[in-house]
Amino acid sequence: MTEDELLLREAETIVTAIGRMFPGLCEVVLHDLRNPEHAIRAIENNESGRSIGDPATELGIARIRDPDYPSVIQNYPNTFPDGRPAKSTSIGIRNSAGEYVAAICLNLDVSLFATVARSLHNLVRTDEREQSFTETLRARTTTELRALAEEFAAERCRTPHALDSTEKREMVRFLRDEGFLDVKNAVRTLTDILGVSRATVYNYLK
Repeated sequence: MTEDELLLREAETIVTAIGRMFPGLCEVVLHDLRNPEHAIRAIENNESGRSIGDPATELGIARIRDPDYPSVIQNYPNTFPDGRPAKSTSIGIRNSAGEYVAAICLNLDVSLFATVARSLHNLVRTDEREQSFTETLRARTTTELRALAEEFAAERCRTPHALDSTEKREMVRFLRDEGFLDVKNAVRTLTDILGVSRATVYNYLK
């Protein structure tokens, strides 16, 4: 067995161990940088929808092109394809010649922690005096829509994806009543947040 193959085999063991330590929380991916067109060699806790044999990411290509590229890029913001925020770390692995042969990438789903944080906030929140009506003279945004959806789910101790169909219908109608469905790309954002189709969102509104 060549040195490069030995490194990849050991890295695959590490990927499996880390992934199984954080099930449902952290996606762990092993990239074979010798074959950028089909770089993904192993993947645990698949949150990004990628498959074995898929190509390298931009970071992988950068390491292939530049042997002086940093070995570790840590805690940088990222986003899963469905819009969930992630915190990522990429670790390059070199052989004895100083060439990058592999990379281990960790992608932590921080949307779950945002839900927990909102649940804790709701737990310690105290009642306030009734406020008189106020008007905000600015457009609502999809970022606010996503935050309100996460808060709605957190009050039920779940993520938006984990809500049942009745609760998802309640959320969609609540967001409509609050004026958030008038926001540009609101329906597309909701399909990502809830994990449902556009047709289902429109059905919830009937």
